[in-house]
Amino acid sequence: MKRLYITDLDGTLLSPEGSISAKTAAILNSLTAEGICFTFATARSVYSAKPITSALDINVPCILMNGVSIYDLRADGYLVNQYIPVSASEKVIEAFEREKAEVFLYRFNDEVLTCYYTKVTTRVMQSFAEVRRNRYNKPYVQCADLLDAADGRTIYYTALDEHEKLLPVKNAIDSIDGVDYAFYEDTYTGKWFLEVFSAKASKSNGLRYLRERYGFDEVVAFGDNLNDLPMFSEADIKVAVGNARDEVKAAADYIIGTNDEDGVAEWLLAAHNKT
Repeated sequence: MKRLYITDLDGTLLSPEGSISAKTAAILNSLTAEGICFTFATARSVYSAKPITSALDINVPCILMNGVSIYDLRADGYLVNQYIPVSASEKVIEAFEREKAEVFLYRFNDEVLTCYYTKVTTRVMQSFAEVRRNRYNKPYVQCADLLDAADGRTIYYTALDEHEKLLPVKNAIDSIDGVDYAFYEDTYTGKWFLEVFSAKASKSNGLRYLRERYGFDEVVAFGDNLNDLPMFSEADIKVAVGNARDEVKAAADYIIGTNDEDGVAEWLLAAHNKT
């Protein structure tokens, strides 16, 4: 049986500090050297996901931005991108503007994924941008109107704010054809992410693509947060870390150690030793 192990990053594989522990790296690299197929699915873009996982031997393309992109780390290139229709982008931007909620727009300029924004005044959005600009060299471009930036190569919108601030935006996006969203609490700040992408994109669709393209008979998925539930719906075996939200634990077949205890790596090692 050809089996794929796929894990979320933040809150699941990454430590509470947002890094790969030396123990997790040692275990996972020993397992991939023995032949297991291992990758990850994350809301992160390639700019932060690639350096954060650089200590790992990822041997299957990964899922980025909640399923918007499939990226081959070994070949250093995109395999699939799901774009948002321009007509849907216009409505998404209007929904954010109605609530005066700040948002980042992601689109490709040639082959470079670039982030556009009009203004960033909230502390949490400023911090989000600063970390990604300074630590990961993600390109940011300020513009007068996001509608001018929303072309046919737009792939993603992301906002980070209070639940109450973003809830009306989420409700408005519910009725927009051509897009879907993920709405969940941030692992690190307690604020909420609202991420908008093509209706063709999700962690479940990304996982389905990997299963079909590479011929996996079984998929084991690890997660902790609400945006992992679509991946769970496609997986054969669902595994929640001990620090996962109750909704994720309820959907899981197994509940394992926390992300502060190298839960994913320890479970994989034990499972591999049984076979």
